[in-house]
Amino acid sequence: MSQTKRILLQTTIPYTADDWHIGRFSLLHEYLAGLRGDDGTPLFDVSARDRDAVGKPDSVLSQLDTSDIDELWLFAVDTGDGLTSDDCEAIGRFRQRGGGMLVARDHMDLGSSVCTLGGVGAAHFFHSKNQDPDPSRHQIDDTVTTSISWPNYHSGSNGDFQTIEPSTPVHPVLADPQSPTGTIRYFPAHPHEGAVGKPAHDESARVIATGRSAVSGRSFNLAVAFEPSAQGGPALAQSTFHHFADYNWDPSKGSPSFVSEPPGSGLAHSIDAQRSIRQYVRNLALWLAGRMP
Repeated sequence: MSQTKRILLQTTIPYTADDWHIGRFSLLHEYLAGLRGDDGTPLFDVSARDRDAVGKPDSVLSQLDTSDIDELWLFAVDTGDGLTSDDCEAIGRFRQRGGGMLVARDHMDLGSSVCTLGGVGAAHFFHSKNQDPDPSRHQIDDTVTTSISWPNYHSGSNGDFQTIEPSTPVHPVLADPQSPTGTIRYFPAHPHEGAVGKPAHDESARVIATGRSAVSGRSFNLAVAFEPSAQGGPALAQSTFHHFADYNWDPSKGSPSFVSEPPGSGLAHSIDAQRSIRQYVRNLALWLAGRMP
């Protein structure tokens, strides 16, 4: 019988009804909890929560290394104050003991508290912190929502999907035997994605997928994978948490009131794209658990 692994879905803000609280990732939660092994055993026991409060250690994150959690899916939806030093140190020890991590953020400085995370935090580039080492990328891409500055790559409307380009060699999380190309082809789209890249001195990391701006046509990184190494377990840095949010999988689920862009409906009308993103999520969960072939 397969051993069920424990996944924690976690945001970096306290519950706020009109924000990206963890309840806005319910479709992801439901999908992961429904995955079964060949013997019918649940592959994952999934829990989901927001952080306790701002400015003090979180009761779970600050003790993550001593928990029985196997994977942390961290959705950084804060404006810079979402993690304390105690949280970051415990998350670092969690990865050092072999824990798997997904760390996803968004545009500009949204989620910039992850800069204080060792290792995977260095893969996230922001407007005011840990800027992209390529100065030519310090420019606005999404010219529609003028209140948001760079990085803000426009891959399409919320509710639509984008075609991705897997890097070679193709990483296991992007394998898709049902696809004509044998690889994942689609991610949910978002009007202003953040920036990720390989940390200069980390040989365990590499960019595994890129997208292309629907506005400028410029290529940008979507995901950076960190292979298990002496530094710790597998990890992945994602350009935006919107690849996993309910609103991007199904806009009828609603969004916070500050979201001003009209949604699309492309994903709702594409069975292939729906299946592709769910295959990616399944692959990612298995890879972070050390179960990919």
